[in-house]
Amino acid sequence: MAGRCRGAVLLARRLGSLYQRPAAPARGMASCIDASIGLNEEQKEFQKVAFDFASREMAPRMAEWDEKEIFPVETMRKAAQLGFGGIYIQPDVGGAGLSRLDTSIIFEALSTGCVSTTAYMSIHNMCVWMIDTFGNDDQRHTFCPPLCSMDKFASYCLTEPGSGSDAASLLTSAKRDGDNYILNGSKAFISGGGETDVYVVMCRTGGSGARGISCLVVEKGTPGLSFGKKERKVGWNSQPTRAVIFEDCVVPVTNRVGEEGQGFGIAMQGLNGGRINIASCSLGAAHASVLLARDHLSVRKQFGEPLANNQYLQFGLAEMATRLVTARLMIRHAAQALQDGQADAATFCAMAKLYATEECFKVCNQALQMHGGYGYLKDYAVQQYVRDIRVHQILEGTNEVMRMIVARSLLQG
Repeated sequence: MAGRCRGAVLLARRLGSLYQRPAAPARGMASCIDASIGLNEEQKEFQKVAFDFASREMAPRMAEWDEKEIFPVETMRKAAQLGFGGIYIQPDVGGAGLSRLDTSIIFEALSTGCVSTTAYMSIHNMCVWMIDTFGNDDQRHTFCPPLCSMDKFASYCLTEPGSGSDAASLLTSAKRDGDNYILNGSKAFISGGGETDVYVVMCRTGGSGARGISCLVVEKGTPGLSFGKKERKVGWNSQPTRAVIFEDCVVPVTNRVGEEGQGFGIAMQGLNGGRINIASCSLGAAHASVLLARDHLSVRKQFGEPLANNQYLQFGLAEMATRLVTARLMIRHAAQALQDGQADAATFCAMAKLYATEECFKVCNQALQMHGGYGYLKDYAVQQYVRDIRVHQILEGTNEVMRMIVARSLLQG
């Protein structure tokens, strides 16, 4: 395990009661959905660190962050002290140097505490990975260390008002002018927009289509960079979402990541991992929702006996657990395929994102239904899990596009 993550485990142990897992319910966690099954001892260690952090630092504040639309900067910086600001980033620039599977394990655990905040952290990690993987040494050592520590935060800028699923048709342009690019255009639905410090921007430096797209890093405070209004959303309220606007924005050529024309490839490779990450966030919500439903059925009585005695609800709970575990296995398989560089890794990532985000939403929605009217109250966490993961079927490539990727692989095979 990378030195930084070893340090995270040691830190958690030294802090003692601060990061001890709260006392388990009398019956303990249901073994059939135990997220540690199949993991090695090191993975179990940092999984525990993530679960502990989620239960102590995130879950008690999840509802407040949602209600007041708070971007929890200080909490994320605490998470970064445990290595979670640059999980799969190389250690020489401050990252933990962990694998894609390790990353999925961590994001699943953190999402049990707050899906919205963890989802932003997953996007931040993806941005740092792009710079770490495709940037030169100067870029890596300039941008990555403060991003890994979350002294600075990053946003990913691909989607535009007129190009969502058809990302290769983007119109934001970057015209070369000596040692600079002059950037014009706008990006839509940008997580962290207006609050973050570094914007990884896909823009057009050449002709039409994917080959004309390049990747630029734009820093907050650059003249010509501005932001739209803060969007009002169904979920994901602990992270701001705004349009990012470029008006004759001057960006040094030295901020270009990779060569001209490589931007679309960088974006798509980033999204392969992003799809695993966001699917893992869905897992965390589903995991938490199964436990909430189980506990509610055990204490809620109707017709003179606990709801847990109702066979119909027992069957529903069994189906929820099965969906959860099946989705987890698919995600972990895709994560390993991506880590190993398998030829079909992108297809496995699409399959995992498609299946997990849809099935985990069904799990959360069914958990809400089992709560009856209580599930529709904001005093109960299950409704927030439902709201927060609904968007996972849309972003990082819609699930319709995931179906296209899988079908293309089959038909071209």
